[in-house]
Amino acid sequence: MALRYTKDHEWVRLEGDTATVGISHYAQEQLGDVVYVELPEIGKTVAKGDEAAVVESVKAASEVYAPVSGEVTAINDALEAAPGAVNEEPTGGGWFLKLKVSDPSELDGLMDEAAYKTYLAEIS
Repeated sequence: MALRYTKDHEWVRLEGDTATVGISHYAQEQLGDVVYVELPEIGKTVAKGDEAAVVESVKAASEVYAPVSGEVTAINDALEAAPGAVNEEPTGGGWFLKLKVSDPSELDGLMDEAAYKTYLAEIS
């Protein structure tokens, strides 16, 4: 599945019933150099819109919200040692967590890439 985006600049990619979550290229640009990432515990259940992680940069700290509800099944441990991966590969190796999705219909309200680009143009 292609990436879907939230208005808070999180992205989600669904593979089967597993959603990989990260922040968009735009979000990492706004943050600047990422210096720390706080990830959730595996097994934690999050609801859509809940804080799922925290990212800190030289400019600010920001919450990463769950774009869909589910149980955390994996976290990107590599970010603890190399948080800069969020800047280098925001939609690749800079992912934050994986969720076992509890309600796939929640993805329907998210933006596809074209809609997200339109949204970015509107807020810039």
